[in-house]
Amino acid sequence: MTESVSPTASDPNTDPELRDQIEEALDTIRPYLMADGGSVRLLNITSDYVVELELLGACGSCPMSTMTLRAGIEQTLKRSVPKITRVEAVNATATP
Repeated sequence: MTESVSPTASDPNTDPELRDQIEEALDTIRPYLMADGGSVRLLNITSDYVVELELLGACGSCPMSTMTLRAGIEQTLKRSVPKITRVEAVNATATP
């Protein structure tokens, strides 16, 4: 049984199964990031399947964060969740 859903029919950001798949993939990466004093948080999934992440702790100020994002995080997410087209770092403002 295949499910055909047009991209405009639903918002990927509100798809709990997709969010769970992304979080599971991120959970495989987080221990490595935490070992260096950082982490990531899933902020948003755009309609064209771009994952927006907030880089936390040391990751937010690390000069290697772009390389980590592309070579590590993005590749892991794309392997685990083939729908993902790209991963972007978004500087989120701190919320109380």
